[in-house]
Amino acid sequence: MNQFDVIIIGGGIVGLTAACALGTAGLSVAVVEAREPAVDTGVRDARVYAVTRASERIFTALGVWDAISARDACAFREMRVWDAGGSGAIHFDCADIGEPFLGHIIEPRFIQAALLERLQALADVQLFCPAHYRDIEIREDHVTVMLKDAGTLTAGLVVAADGARSPLRERLGIQVRAHDYKQSGLVALVKTEQGHQETAWQRFLPGGPLAFLPMRDGWCSIVWTLPTAEADQMLALGSEAFHAALGEAFEYRLGRITDSEQRKAFPLRRQHATRYISERAALIGDAAHTIHPLAGQGVNLGLLDAAALAEVVTDAQARTRDSGSIAVLRRYERWRRGDNLLMMSAMDAFNLLFGNTRPPLRWARNLGLSLMDAAGPAKDVLMRHAMGLEGDLPALARIPEEVSRTA
Repeated sequence: MNQFDVIIIGGGIVGLTAACALGTAGLSVAVVEAREPAVDTGVRDARVYAVTRASERIFTALGVWDAISARDACAFREMRVWDAGGSGAIHFDCADIGEPFLGHIIEPRFIQAALLERLQALADVQLFCPAHYRDIEIREDHVTVMLKDAGTLTAGLVVAADGARSPLRERLGIQVRAHDYKQSGLVALVKTEQGHQETAWQRFLPGGPLAFLPMRDGWCSIVWTLPTAEADQMLALGSEAFHAALGEAFEYRLGRITDSEQRKAFPLRRQHATRYISERAALIGDAAHTIHPLAGQGVNLGLLDAAALAEVVTDAQARTRDSGSIAVLRRYERWRRGDNLLMMSAMDAFNLLFGNTRPPLRWARNLGLSLMDAAGPAKDVLMRHAMGLEGDLPALARIPEEVSRTA
């Protein structure tokens, strides 16, 4: 009863996506999650995900997208980015590449609820919740996971999807390279005088970017990157003072801020595991990497990890190969670690470039934004990559025609 093909430690969005992908492919999966799913009180969540088209395809392939979109996912069709240090700006429009939208802004609770519903329909997937991981024992042909309150589980592979502070990663002896940005991400829900126009807005300020992300009923979720001390000051302001400071920082692009809810901040830290695999174990999502939120790519990278690992494991099973072996898992690591590192490095470069106030650099980046905005084909390529429409994508993240062509 407690023997599986794969054990996943962590029942967040990335872990549940991996479980659904593996379970849909016919593998037996155990998901171990310490916390009971949050009760949906109907209260909006200030922290949201900007879900790319690639992530949408993953959810569609797993049969959960309709349930997610029915829970008020908000599509955005345009994105406007500009620099507070000059006149440089760039405008992205889905119509330029013949797509119906650029992506969706979605509250995490909606995604998790849809994935849990799907999980319950998969006969070969079992959720252990609440259950606490205690230790593991790795043998030559299997791994045993000891739980604090639910006995032991065995499988050919264990997957760490247990977050940035992953106890399983630590137990495996996998180190991380980390960098403290000395910044915090302040999030809140805000209402503006003018509607958000189904547009994601981002202004680069010296202290960090400020994003307004469209939500249902005319609300926006903001993500304001600030030096940590300044973020604390913003948290301490009264509503009127906060609305005035936020409106000024945003140049009142949508008029005055008329209301706000759920103001909070969290520290920003980049973290990347020195390796994604060990014998009979693999890391996905935040257990493998955390990234600066300026482009909203964090959860999308984790979902690609989940889809890629599921593809590698199911391919190995189909070829009667040991899916927990280093030889098999190395394909996953080669596939995802380089792509994730490239994205992390690009986000760090943007953060440094737009945070620099030296006149030559300020002039150069503004010129670069304006030139990119005028360069239609180059801008379209950038848009397609950011949306997850191009690149070395797992089969779950590609359109069916592409999958059949490469099969």
